[in-house]
Amino acid sequence: MTSTRRAAWLVPTALIALTLIPMAGGALRLTDLAAGEVTPENARFVAAPVPVLLHIFSAVLYCLGGAFQFTSTFRRPTHRRLGRLLVPAGLLMALTGLWMTLFYPYPEGDGDLLAAFRLVAGSTTALAFVLGVLAIRRRDIARHRAWMIRGYALAQGAGTQALVTIAWLPLVGPATGLTRTLLLGVAWVINAAAAEWLIREPHRRRRALYRSGRLERTA
Repeated sequence: MTSTRRAAWLVPTALIALTLIPMAGGALRLTDLAAGEVTPENARFVAAPVPVLLHIFSAVLYCLGGAFQFTSTFRRPTHRRLGRLLVPAGLLMALTGLWMTLFYPYPEGDGDLLAAFRLVAGSTTALAFVLGVLAIRRRDIARHRAWMIRGYALAQGAGTQALVTIAWLPLVGPATGLTRTLLLGVAWVINAAAAEWLIREPHRRRRALYRSGRLERTA
């Protein structure tokens, strides 16, 4: 594999690695539900398992499959077909996440502020998918790309949340209460900022070419 091809796979590989963290948590949740033992931690899931099962499977499908949309090597022949599968999966992930936030009892340590963060993130994710689909129906590729990147970034919030809370542990100790809530919110902000940086990257590259004069010479 050439260095160019290796670089092209760097981002999707990192995104897949990020997805593995919440995947492990989802696998533990599935194992817990399959065991059938009711505990204070899983009682809400045992009482209504369908939303959490749909959320886990749709999130894994969307986050893993979406990672491949970030490499042109894979994206060119399959982008449209894969997108027709990923958008419904992403919407199901967002909507089930909203349902769980609204209707499951809060687990210990959660509260109204964290629920508000989750509602904002979930609603924005679903809206991004809808706006992305509407944009591509108008053949507005730039807006489609931007909204899909935003939706994917927010969908990957769980992975970044795990990294942020793990990084906090050796520095300060276990994050609890308001500190944990704010760290989870910060993780979504980090992902949203990364998305905006990626969306604007082609514009920065174009400006750099104009400044260097190379764009005029190749036009």
